Amino acid sequence: MSSVLIDHPAEGVTLLTLNRPEKLNAMDADLVAALHDALDAVRQDRDCRVVVLTGAGRGFCAGLDLGGYGAAPDSEGRGPVGAGMATQQHIASLVPHLRSLHQPVIAAVNGPAAGGGLALALASDVRIAATSARFNVAFVRIGLSGCDIGVSWLLPRLIGASRAFELLLTGRIIDSAEADRIGLVTRVVPDGQVVDAALETAALIAANSPWGVRMTKEVAWSQLEVGSLQAGIDLENRTQILSSFTEDHREAIGAFLEKRPPRFTHR
Repeated sequence: MSSVLIDHPAEGVTLLTLNRPEKLNAMDADLVAALHDALDAVRQDRDCRVVVLTGAGRGFCAGLDLGGYGAAPDSEGRGPVGAGMATQQHIASLVPHLRSLHQPVIAAVNGPAAGGGLALALASDVRIAATSARFNVAFVRIGLSGCDIGVSWLLPRLIGASRAFELLLTGRIIDSAEADRIGLVTRVVPDGQVVDAALETAALIAANSPWGVRMTKEVAWSQLEVGSLQAGIDLENRTQILSSFTEDHREAIGAFLEKRPPRFTHR
């Protein structure tokens, strides 16, 4: 069975489920490759408007499988440094892959999200947690840097530098209540309800035009790297004018005035 399951639980929504429940969905080469393939498929699927990412069983993703990762692409025949770098890049490239999707990604965190699992949650656009969800920076606790797989870039921007540095340096586990309090997740729901909660949010997103949602995601992420308020406003101005020429913009206005659901055509 595939290490990543692909389902379509609602119109316009693709559900990706990490599927190594006996390992708390820890990352090995097969799972990472399958997730890359799934994200490639999603990017080409014009019917997909929103992605929900979750884990099978009682965990979201426990990070790297310390019992054995397997062979990453381009690692065979290389020395330990080259092979290690190939593995590192294979995993770390998931973060920009998630970010570069046109569709927003909602992480439905149903249990532990450690190390690489935390990175997947942070690289998603929205995070919803089950009560049993737990988060931590894992590698600092096994003699490596806590700055790994994009976490040291993403975490300070999502929860602030002071809180992020403490989590990066200690590797301590935070529960869903603390994650909610510090703004790491948008809400916490009872166990067993996190995917349904993510689907509710996905439906609200999918009600908007595909181009408008795509531009909102793109600009919102870009604003984390823009160097000034004026540069950010300039980016917004150009995006709004570009978006105003789409057929879906005119359809959204017409549907609002006529009090009917919009019929978007991706144009």
